[in-house]
Amino acid sequence: MKIKLTLIIVLFFSITIIAQTKVKGVITDIDNIPIPYCSIQFKGSIEGTTSNENGGFYLESDKNWNEIVISFIGFKTLVVTLDKKINYNLKLTLEEEANSLNEIVIVTGKQPKKNNPAIDILRKIWAQKRKNGLSHFNQYQYKKYTKVEFDLNTIDKKLQEKKIFKGLEFVFKDIDTSSVTGKTFLPVFLNEGLSEVYGDNILKKEKEVLIANQNSGFSKDQQLINYIDDLYAEYNIYDNYLKIFDKSFVSPLSKTGINNYNYVLADSTFIGKKWCYNIIYYPRRRNELTFKGNFWVNDSTFAVKEINLQVVKNANINWVKDVYIEQEFELLNDSIFVLKRDYLLSDFALSKKEKSRGVYGKKTTIYKDYIFNKPLKDDNFYDKKVFTANQDSYSKPKEFWNENRLEELNENEKGIYKLIDTLKTVKKFKNINKAVQTAYSGYFEIDALNIDYGPIFSTFGFNDVEGLRVRVGGRTYKSTNDLFRLEAYTAYGFKDKNLKYGFQGKWLVNKKNRFIITGGKKNDIEQIGATLTATTDVLGRSDGSSSLIGTGTNDKLTKINITTLTGEIEPTPNLILKLSTNYKTLSSASDSFSLDYNDPDATKGISSRIRQLETVFSAGYYPKRKMSGFGVQRDAANTDFTQYFTQITRGSKDIFDSDFNYTKVQFSFFKLWEIGGLGRLKTSLETGQTFGEVPLGLLSVAPGNQTYFIFNNTFNLLDFYEFTTDKYASFHLEHNFNGRIFSRIPLLKKTKLRTVIGFKTFIGDISNKNIALNTTGNSNEILLRAPSKEPYYEYSVGVANIFKILRVDFNFRGNYFDNPEARKFGITAGLIFNF
Repeated sequence: MKIKLTLIIVLFFSITIIAQTKVKGVITDIDNIPIPYCSIQFKGSIEGTTSNENGGFYLESDKNWNEIVISFIGFKTLVVTLDKKINYNLKLTLEEEANSLNEIVIVTGKQPKKNNPAIDILRKIWAQKRKNGLSHFNQYQYKKYTKVEFDLNTIDKKLQEKKIFKGLEFVFKDIDTSSVTGKTFLPVFLNEGLSEVYGDNILKKEKEVLIANQNSGFSKDQQLINYIDDLYAEYNIYDNYLKIFDKSFVSPLSKTGINNYNYVLADSTFIGKKWCYNIIYYPRRRNELTFKGNFWVNDSTFAVKEINLQVVKNANINWVKDVYIEQEFELLNDSIFVLKRDYLLSDFALSKKEKSRGVYGKKTTIYKDYIFNKPLKDDNFYDKKVFTANQDSYSKPKEFWNENRLEELNENEKGIYKLIDTLKTVKKFKNINKAVQTAYSGYFEIDALNIDYGPIFSTFGFNDVEGLRVRVGGRTYKSTNDLFRLEAYTAYGFKDKNLKYGFQGKWLVNKKNRFIITGGKKNDIEQIGATLTATTDVLGRSDGSSSLIGTGTNDKLTKINITTLTGEIEPTPNLILKLSTNYKTLSSASDSFSLDYNDPDATKGISSRIRQLETVFSAGYYPKRKMSGFGVQRDAANTDFTQYFTQITRGSKDIFDSDFNYTKVQFSFFKLWEIGGLGRLKTSLETGQTFGEVPLGLLSVAPGNQTYFIFNNTFNLLDFYEFTTDKYASFHLEHNFNGRIFSRIPLLKKTKLRTVIGFKTFIGDISNKNIALNTTGNSNEILLRAPSKEPYYEYSVGVANIFKILRVDFNFRGNYFDNPEARKFGITAGLIFNF
């Protein structure tokens, strides 16, 4: 009996300690019209939120509160008494206050921004922002702790009874309620990272050193970890635009903010020992990438003390129903505010309907132990490579985390590790997990043999030479960070009835400088007229090699038999140097396509096969690129980095019976330009020249596209081999307006469509000697011509985000209509999954 009594007391005491105040409701006026952007706060605190576009709100606190205060300019302030700790389904009505409109000028729509005290404060924030935060110091250091959590949300009985969860019912014992949205959720994934950050404002350099990282159940999936890091990229609220999920949202503190937001000075009070103003903001127009919320700003330094931002429901962003951000700043030295805590919650869902299920993504970042104006003794510290291939960073013991976390895990977060450990022993979960990973990676894992089958999406193909093509392949795979990997495949064409194959081995010899040795061989059929720069990866195959449907006959294919040996090194981050030797033979794969060239040493004076030894040196530089993992094969975790690439190919005659002496020099450049509210611009440039006389198989062909699909760096209205050159320059431009145009068209703004425009041009020349070398009189030989007098060009207008995933481009040819079978117009499409 004593034990039971003690247990009851303990449980009662525990419930009292964790008691929360929860309030959920809708705010309307006396005509029952919802009032958006109202301020709702617990009375006597700065804990609060704002109502959404439908007047709805949810507010939660770990403390016990008895009243909430609801206010909005033009209405009487309403104080509501809370009878219970949990108060749901409240319907609250605000009454208009007739005199209030004379007290302050409300900034709405296209009215002038004068005489608005909130905007006067905003201008002072702009003037002081460079004097606040880390930019105030010459050098800075701090510790950073980040945790990212994913939760299934809107967990109801109907979901729990679905067949997929049969045998997994135990996972639902940890269901909780979100303090932001009021929805039920189930935690399923947690990733933690601890690092030290160093910065120098004089040198304009910053460096982050990883101390430890761990996650629940996916410790081997470094690609997933890096994707999550890039998904939740850091942002600065003082910047004009905040990049969230690859979209540039206008910051409420932006200098252009007064053109995008309404601002209202709502309150003022002491926060700590500093007097602060509270400013509410909300969008001027619908369907733009903007927020709603409020912030507290100090009255002397005009530094932001606290801010919350919530993406409006009608913003043009896919797969995300809600985004909520909180930032809290800490006062140092009695005048400087620095970031203390950053919290971001996103609600990923297929539908934006209120009751639709989805996944919460939560990121919490804690900043602590700031040190200022302490120069580092090592002058080369910022230029040294951060060596992350230390397995110890990813396998710290539990005791380490308990001692070094900057914020304790709550019970839900602790439960995630236990949940995943349990799930990994359940066969049904393992099967579901394998199916998801197969769809994501394109490979099916055979764990017992440490082998993956795939890529499964390359199993079937079609072209006019092979007919239906079936491919079977695989790779050795023990973990993401394997130091050695062997890949192989075989393929069969049911029309040409020939077997093809390829294999390749890669070995990471040195982890620190990433010295890798690669060797391989391939005997296959490929469309070499679809790309300008050949790769040394023998398992790669151009996009134009197979297509079930196309704009014309795809029979100008080449038989390639190549053997290659490559050494590469990364002496400094994102600078990759490669030196390779390859020997290849090229010949036509079709009776309707000729690679013949004049050869005085041949019996009939004409040769149909090219035998060639090549030595290839390449250098690639990719600033700000983030890589996933540290094994022999890595994937880029981001796509917004600039790319510089140069390659020099030297062909040597007579060695191994090779046919030609020549040198080919090539250069390419790619850059993605973020242009704030106007969207993003992609630009790419490729140029090159071949010195020496070479046959068609070694010349540079303008990359054509004879499919109805969108492929990068190809010309959608050029056929394969329509232009052939020995020197060339190619330029591609594509701009995505991110819905800015459609959002201003009354009948189309709700469609969330996005406009994409493009322009492509190609100029080149071919020498008379190379024309003469390749003119043999064969009836199937290509007419060699180059756009030397004026650049060839084409342009396009596209509509993206159709059903959220489809993009359709309408392509128009600008010139060279005299070419045989020239296409003046064409339509290409592609499935594009982005936010």
